[in-house]
This record gives sequence, C-alpha cells and structure tokens, in this order.
Amino acid sequence: MERVKTGIKGIDELLQGGIPKGSSVLLSGGAGTCKTILGMQYIYNGASQFQEPGLFVTIESNAKNIMWNMESFNWDIKKMQENKLMSIYRLKISPAGAEMGEIDAELEAIKKQVEELGAKRLVIDSTTALGVLIKDTTTIRNTLFRFVDSVKELGCTTILTAEIEGGSKTKFSAFGVEEFLVDGVIALYFTPPHRSMFVRKMRGTNHDKNVHPFMIGTNGVEVKAKEQIIWEAIK
Repeated sequence: MERVKTGIKGIDELLQGGIPKGSSVLLSGGAGTCKTILGMQYIYNGASQFQEPGLFVTIESNAKNIMWNMESFNWDIKKMQENKLMSIYRLKISPAGAEMGEIDAELEAIKKQVEELGAKRLVIDSTTALGVLIKDTTTIRNTLFRFVDSVKELGCTTILTAEIEGGSKTKFSAFGVEEFLVDGVIALYFTPPHRSMFVRKMRGTNHDKNVHPFMIGTNGVEVKAKEQIIWEAIK
C-alpha cells in the first residue's frame, strides 16, 4: 500500500509509515489540542520535505493570522508559497448565505486551486465551523455529507478537523456524522498540562491502538510513539 508520510515525528510510526494515499482523515479534539497546528504541519512538511504541493483551507481564520500563529515554529511558509508548493485559502461562506449553492461554489473554488497547485495534500479546518454556518439544522448532516464526499473526490490525501468537547472519549465530531464519512479518525486530548493522541480508526491498514503523549516543540508537534498513556488519565 502506498502511504503519504506526514513528516510529523511519531505519527508515521503509529500508522505503519503514514496515511494511506488518497484517504480522508478526521482530526478531532477540543480547544487547545493543536488541530490547526497539526493540519498546517502536515501541509508544510509535505512541501518542505517531500516536495508535495498542499492546500490549507480555513473557514474561520485568514491567511495572515495563520502565518502569524505559526511564526513560533521554524517554518518558512512564505518560501513554500513562493515556490508554489503550498497555499492557504479562506472559504468564502457567510453565516447568512451558507446554503448549498454557496457551498457548491466554494467546492468548485477548492477544486480549481487543487488543480492549479497540483495539490497532493489538502486540509479543511474545520468541519465544525462549516456546520455552524448552516442555519437549517435539519440539513447540517446532509450538507456535511455532500461536502466531505466532494472533497474526497479531489484525489488528495486529506485531513479534516472537527471540534469536540474536551475530554470526550466516545465523541469524535460535533454533529455525529463526520467520523462515518472519512477513512480514518485521530483523536486529540488535552488534560492540562498533558496532550495525547489516539488513532481511532484507519481503513485499509493496521495502526497503533494505544494512547500516546505529544508535545509542541520548536518545530511543531512531536508524538512520543514509544510512550503510552492509560485511558483513565484522560478527563
């Protein structure tokens, strides 16, 4: 099986070498669990280490804010952008107009950017923010289904983030549908001052079944793949 290396210390070891190529993976966690950092690190590592172009799609933040937030790491994001190896795009959907027509238009915009960049990697941050924009609560699940399904057709190895209540061991998405639409789920936990990671599922490949601690270093997230945390320690 062909795999896409995240380049994030420890994660590839948990996944037997990386994410299965073409898969979609949900990265879920509460506030402060480093979902956005991990997503950006996945895109940046692809560009800087493997020369694989990547697109980071944000729903809440703009490109400048994301770059400012990443300045504490030794990432030359500007250089990668200049070399056409990565791009940041803000989804243009307003709270008043988050209907299927507008979402479909943005999906076309994402598709165009993927094609122009020749992107192999894609991050959507986040599915929760997208769902919140949808006024009609009865259509949220159907809309998310269409959105995630359309993203999977782009041919990238994709990470989608989802906000959940911190400490939840059984809930992996905000609307209860996202985890069933993807090929893999990686759950992140933050029990101050400790952070941990658990690979909930990964279709088509074996993976580590234990909970592992991770930290934020000068180069981003580092997972301690050889160390374990017991479930009872997650609150």
